[in-house]
Amino acid sequence: MSNLSGPYTYSSALGSGDCPAGAYRIDLVHGTSAWSDGLYQLHGYERGEVVPTIELILAHKHPDDRAHAEEILAKVSRHGGHFSIYHRIIDAQGRLHQVLSSGEGVRDGQGNVTALGGMTMDLTATLQRETEVATREAVERATSTRSVIDQARGLVMGRLRINSDEAFDLLVRLSNRTNMKLAVVAADLVALADSGGSDGATGPKGPDGEDRLDAAVYALRDGKPRRHRRDPRR
Repeated sequence: MSNLSGPYTYSSALGSGDCPAGAYRIDLVHGTSAWSDGLYQLHGYERGEVVPTIELILAHKHPDDRAHAEEILAKVSRHGGHFSIYHRIIDAQGRLHQVLSSGEGVRDGQGNVTALGGMTMDLTATLQRETEVATREAVERATSTRSVIDQARGLVMGRLRINSDEAFDLLVRLSNRTNMKLAVVAADLVALADSGGSDGATGPKGPDGEDRLDAAVYALRDGKPRRHRRDPRR
């Protein structure tokens, strides 16, 4: 069996970084196999160190994944068709790799499955990079959320002359009463303060001339909108 060339690969998580992968072909009639250099390396070998066989491929599967892989390969060997298996392998040095193997059962002119061919891609670095990015973004969102909640709590403390815990409890009660997330409730209050000036000392005025930030904060405390006094001159 001739040597196989390595597949072209790309991982958006790695950008221009290396995305290890290898190709294979298994001749079911003669019981021989061919691996590309990348597949040898993925399993922890150099070309010439071992004889590639389907048994060697299965031996490197993680014990928890081996039975499922064997079942799928057996079905494809009998019936043909395409397959894709996301699983784990353990290389010759004992390192764990998370890989995606895909391929197909190749039929001859009589419809018999005579070979299996496909490729295996190492997703370990891709998954690790994506997890790192997702974790960093989650931390940034959490930090941003805490910041706006702290700002809203400070506004309530200053307007109502209450302590931090009392102010937080009021925000939580409003969140529950309105069925809105705490961060949204806090952001609305901070936005109301910001619309009245950079220092938030004087909020925007309502149609009756009363400070709308004060009205919102007192409504937060009382659990209902504050009644506005009408200007007798109107």
